[in-house]
Amino acid sequence: MQVGILMGSDSDWSKINAVAKALDEFGVQYEVNVMSAHRTPAAVKEYTETAISRGLRVIICAAGGAAHLAGVVAAHTTLPVIGIPVPTDLAGGLDSLLSVVQMPGDIAVATVAANSGGARNAGILAVQILALSDPALQKKLEEFRASLPKKIAEKNAALQAKIKSGG
Repeated sequence: MQVGILMGSDSDWSKINAVAKALDEFGVQYEVNVMSAHRTPAAVKEYTETAISRGLRVIICAAGGAAHLAGVVAAHTTLPVIGIPVPTDLAGGLDSLLSVVQMPGDIAVATVAANSGGARNAGILAVQILALSDPALQKKLEEFRASLPKKIAEKNAALQAKIKSGG
């Protein structure tokens, strides 16, 4: 496994599973676990401290509300950590975003958006990190980026056709 995906609750999976879909697109192996910074701190510490020896190269953490998971993980590893702020009923994810993004100096956590694109971007960011030392993955990433203009042009053409037809 190259990427570890942790979430504070199993209910987060439906909100963040786009991270796994993005990694699948690039053939990046990952594992997924539920761990809580507050309810299972010993398990989080054990997982994080053994991550490098188990072959992980990036850890992605999703949590809502207090959203301390990414920060706690980052405190126990030198691996890159990406935080996904999970949307909540209380503040739509703003509370989670503020918790993840306000890391103290010297303990870095990359933070992605708290909306539906955030989880996908966490996967893409992990791919970009891994591609730095993997030429085959770098090529896949370049091909993906090159395909984006065509994808948008096709969506624009479909929209224009819909507008013309009165839809």
